[in-house]
Amino acid sequence: MSSLYLLIPIAIIFVIIAIVIFIWAVTTDQFEDLNRQGANILFDDEHHARKDPQNNHGNHDEHKS
Repeated sequence: MSSLYLLIPIAIIFVIIAIVIFIWAVTTDQFEDLNRQGANILFDDEHHARKDPQNNHGNHDEHKS
């Protein structure tokens, strides 16, 4: 029973922190452009492949003896 006197205030503090972070995220427009991050994931590898065409990390056939 005495552990509840410690756990309940800690849980309330966590809930208050979560609410404050959610309100901050909404007020700073963190949820405005949800599609851009998904598109960045899809097109990121293609951009790096063009940037370094000599990159052969996955090709191990060259090192055969």
